[in-house]
Amino acid sequence: MKLTAFYIFRHPRACLASLALLLLFPICVSSQPLRDWVDANCEACIALMEEKTGIYILEKGEEALMGRAWLAQHALETIDIQYFIWSNDNIGILATEMLLRAADRGVTVRVLVDDFLVDADDKALLLLAVHPNVHIRIYNPKSTVGTSFFRRIANLVFDFRETNQRMHDKTAIFDGLAGITGGRNMADEYFDFNQEYNFRDRDILLLGPAVLDMSANFDEFWESHLSVPVEQVLKDLDDLPSAEEAQHRYEELHVYASNPMNFEPAIRAAIEDMPKYFPEMLQAMVWEEARFISDKPGKNTGESGLSGGGESTQALVAAIKDARHSILIQSPYLILPEDGIELFADLHKRGIRIRISTNSLASTDNLAAFSGYHKQRTKLLDAGIELYEYKPHPQIQTELIERYPELAIKNPIFALHAKSMVIDDSKVYIGTFNLDPRSANLNTEVGVLIDSRQLGQQLKQSIERDIRPENSWRTTTSFNPDKEVSRGKRIKLGLIKLLPLDPIL
Repeated sequence: MKLTAFYIFRHPRACLASLALLLLFPICVSSQPLRDWVDANCEACIALMEEKTGIYILEKGEEALMGRAWLAQHALETIDIQYFIWSNDNIGILATEMLLRAADRGVTVRVLVDDFLVDADDKALLLLAVHPNVHIRIYNPKSTVGTSFFRRIANLVFDFRETNQRMHDKTAIFDGLAGITGGRNMADEYFDFNQEYNFRDRDILLLGPAVLDMSANFDEFWESHLSVPVEQVLKDLDDLPSAEEAQHRYEELHVYASNPMNFEPAIRAAIEDMPKYFPEMLQAMVWEEARFISDKPGKNTGESGLSGGGESTQALVAAIKDARHSILIQSPYLILPEDGIELFADLHKRGIRIRISTNSLASTDNLAAFSGYHKQRTKLLDAGIELYEYKPHPQIQTELIERYPELAIKNPIFALHAKSMVIDDSKVYIGTFNLDPRSANLNTEVGVLIDSRQLGQQLKQSIERDIRPENSWRTTTSFNPDKEVSRGKRIKLGLIKLLPLDPIL
């Protein structure tokens, strides 16, 4: 997975059907402030927002995309974007065009991206930053942007921990009023548009006090010394883009996005339905007290080497320790420290049922991370944890193919990427935190903790559906689904397990 929001500048004919969603932006832009629109369409919402947070769980990729698109159209003051991956595919292009249109109408756009997976051409990054209303910063630029091959190697050798410390946060904030966070990055596979590999993911839409905390956290990262303006990172670039060149590229992108030949009828239908999506989400919101949890830039002091934890880690451990009868977790990667296994074993002895939904060898997108889970799978089972491994072609995928029949042609793999938890059927977590050492100690993470029986039941039903036999294998001490993959993949897994990677998985 790569990050470049400017692929279209270099390969304008490579975009496929979902680019058509860009047509939303020139025809549906609002001149009504977002707060006024919410007040006009939900009489009780503004009063509720004074004390509680409106919450809507975004289960489907299309509604997660539409929610972001609608909010971007209606933002009049600010859009703050913080992501780990911003790919070079249709969704990445959609997001780029969306931000440019917002900036053109006077919205201040701030984009903070992690450096590790950036694959954009240096000049392409600067093309967007030339816009007077667009500001881009690169988090911890030690690997990619403005970094030579030899400098990259030196950073890995002499600053191994610092180079591995990444910003895994995923937030989008609109006019400081509405926010979205969760597992989805900006790429086709997170929104059900990939032809070969799609993720079962989950986001959460918020209105109210939790968004204020989200905005404060964004500001903290934006002002951190680890977040460097792209112009400063690339100050030594010889061929700097001019404002005229940038404007020419913007116009090319807008023209391409407005061409009806670049989208299919199924996408046209989604466009026509767009105006109803956000109002329906607003009406379906649950209003509760919600706690936005996050880490500080840099995660921890580094005094404990590759360990050290963080504020998000502490908050989630505390929530788990308070469990009274059940814990249900969904995490694409599952590698626990020894004290984590002991914690779950102690909870199991207290009579607490623990179920974890994760990827199988057949569905995982990260073989290295699966190797860490594979090493300790027996220990997890011995600790009393019920393990469910996602199938690469679960029955639930048929719903996705019903919405987008063209996906059936290539029969894409469907894998877990959602990071969620339900404790005692009433405490909910949705965010970016994986159950692995990297999320616990190295990557900064965000998420929302909510006490709500209604949302707890909703999320519980969703995860329990994912672990049904038609969607997941139940892994036990006498059965695992590893043989569902080729011998070659199993051999590759065995070789990766020999490497000392566990602390950075």
